[in-house]
Amino acid sequence: MIRSTTIFAQLPLFNARIKFQAQTVKKMCLMSFLVLLSAVNLFAQKLERIEPMFWFAGMHNPKLQLLVHGENIAASTVSLSYPGVKLVKVNKVENPNYLFVDLELSSTVKAGTFPINFALKGKKIFSYTYELKSRNKSADRIQGVTQKDFIYLLMPDRFSNGDKSNDVVQGLTETTLNRDSMYYRHGGDIQGVINHLDYLKDLGITTVWMTPEIENNMPHASYHGYAVTDHYKIDPRFGTNDLYKKYVETAHAKGMKVIKDIVHNHIGTGHWFFTDLPMKSWVHQWTKYTQTSYRDQTVMDTHASAADRKKMLDGWFVPSMPDLNESNPYVQNYLTQNHIWWIEYAGIDGLRLDTYPYNDPAYLADWAIKLKAEFPHLSIFGETFVNGVANQAYFTQGNTVNRGFDTHLPGITDMAVKDAIYEAVNGKNGWTDGINRLYDVVAHDFLYQDPTRNCIALDNHDMSRFYSIVNEDFDKYKMGMAFLLTMRGIPQMYYGTEILMKNFSNPDGLVRFDFPGGWDGDKKDKFIADGRTGKENEAFNFVKKLANFRKYSEALRTGKLMQFVPEDDIYVYFRYNNTAAGTVMVIANNTEKEKTLDTGRFAERTSGITTAKNVITGASTGIKAIKVPAKTVLVLELN
Repeated sequence: MIRSTTIFAQLPLFNARIKFQAQTVKKMCLMSFLVLLSAVNLFAQKLERIEPMFWFAGMHNPKLQLLVHGENIAASTVSLSYPGVKLVKVNKVENPNYLFVDLELSSTVKAGTFPINFALKGKKIFSYTYELKSRNKSADRIQGVTQKDFIYLLMPDRFSNGDKSNDVVQGLTETTLNRDSMYYRHGGDIQGVINHLDYLKDLGITTVWMTPEIENNMPHASYHGYAVTDHYKIDPRFGTNDLYKKYVETAHAKGMKVIKDIVHNHIGTGHWFFTDLPMKSWVHQWTKYTQTSYRDQTVMDTHASAADRKKMLDGWFVPSMPDLNESNPYVQNYLTQNHIWWIEYAGIDGLRLDTYPYNDPAYLADWAIKLKAEFPHLSIFGETFVNGVANQAYFTQGNTVNRGFDTHLPGITDMAVKDAIYEAVNGKNGWTDGINRLYDVVAHDFLYQDPTRNCIALDNHDMSRFYSIVNEDFDKYKMGMAFLLTMRGIPQMYYGTEILMKNFSNPDGLVRFDFPGGWDGDKKDKFIADGRTGKENEAFNFVKKLANFRKYSEALRTGKLMQFVPEDDIYVYFRYNNTAAGTVMVIANNTEKEKTLDTGRFAERTSGITTAKNVITGASTGIKAIKVPAKTVLVLELN
């Protein structure tokens, strides 16, 4: 190198030529680099997904907002051409990996496909074939769930394994299958539920509600379904979107309905859009982790601190479940469209709304209006795990408790009635205790626009099992089931309650054991009578008798409720329509002694009636004076 430098110094003319050539090469290299950079940028344009992946022609709301996700997708321009579809606006947000494309669909738009084109500097780099499907306009497709129905709640991972091939799915973060652990996957799936729909129908069930079936790609305890990681995809360990649709159609073919459990409030940290947030305001942000207070009172308290209310509504449920910011219009559109998509795609009859009090109230009211506009017969009830009738009524539609606006929420999970039934069967009678608690709670039904739209239950996946609550007292168990199946509202039973499954929810996994017989190799198959003990069959048959009677009793399906003040520790209520025939009389004696009930004071409902049939035993009885055994709820059909 030293020698070459000396030569260049001695040859200035040659050195100048070399300098010129070097500058030329430098310019050529720069041009080549820019071309290469342009090619790299072009290559970096990548379309990951569009959601909703397809839509439906003829929807009530003409507006549709597509979420487009892909690497550096915001650098591209969007175009499309299809009769009846107008491209209104392409919205860019903080993250260049997103576009939100606003479309408007005319009322006359036809089903069909069309390309959505993405271009960079005028050159098309890729296109997505978008489809508008025809709506299914069958009048009875989306039926709604009412007090005519009896809901069976189950956790698909813990009910039955109908397809072993999806027990472990490689590529997901949790690949452990361990039935000996309450925290890992057990292998239950949608096919397992389909396989046992006849069992449920025979039991008297009319509606099936599964805990969320959509993807939960989380590293731990992903089985429960409440930490969604893909809103448009059934968890592959449960099945596929097509299988879910088949499940709904099969239930409908058997005369049964389906409720879908949905979560507005939060997602899982493994959600694809949490790992690449569209914008900072997509979830509620705090300077440090802040958990919700779980204090529903702060939402309704006229004296509440604004900070307390914010913590309740915007705080995260748990660290693994980020809290969605429902005041963000992009989040609103995404969630609302997703729920409409699932209902139209699969034909779902009703929705259960998880953690209802934790959501943005104004958004949920708007959400309910939009869904009812598309599906007038759809049933909706919100989970209100709160204390007291007024607290529950605060969230229901009609502004009945002077909230100041209408939530448009038809019904709630009636925890007040559940607690009152616990007290009625376990408590000692007093002025407002024991059997009188149930009378008092039902007397507060004036707070609701329509209490028959409330969902009543004795237990669920977050609560101790009812058979344990009554200390495995079979008489009390039957009392509770009789109340459940004759009280106003929509009854819901947790899987296994019909065969006396038990345990306390400390932790929750203890009340989420597998249904015996749902897996090949189970020592006992409690889906069949031969696999159940004598006591389990007695419980099963008790529920079956009442549930199937309920299917045909117009008094229980559509009737009003009239209750009488408890006297001598006996509580009596009637379910009735306009005529006395078919009236159901319920008589509860929660004491340790047999009682004789003089029915003279019930003439409003018994006038002209002389006999009644015991729904459970089939025996006929006179109604002037009725013997009521200790710890018994009699269910009588008046002739």
